[in-house]
Amino acid sequence: MNFGTALEALKQSKKVARTGWNGPSQYLFYLPSAVVPIENIHTEPLRSIAEANGGSVECLPAIRLKNAQEKVMTGWVPTVSDLLAEDWCVLCDRCDGQCELCDEECEYRF
Repeated sequence: MNFGTALEALKQSKKVARTGWNGPSQYLFYLPSAVVPIENIHTEPLRSIAEANGGSVECLPAIRLKNAQEKVMTGWVPTVSDLLAEDWCVLCDRCDGQCELCDEECEYRF
């Protein structure tokens, strides 16, 4: 699958990965936009932005990466290699990426 198709899957709340990445536990997922009330904001400068905006912050959508070390990075940006790759696949929803990548036999696939 190419990156364009993977991006459309992300927008449908599906997890995607490249088969050459650091194992099946590394994948991307979509973080939709949200209006976050000041009560849920605990860091600066977001609190100041929320105060200036009447008590909330509109957060724009982003792509997040869950890496092989079980950490999450917000704002993942693809490399040129990622954009041109044809080895993207949709991960299993139930197994949270722990099943074999691109295993068409997985009964829990999206």
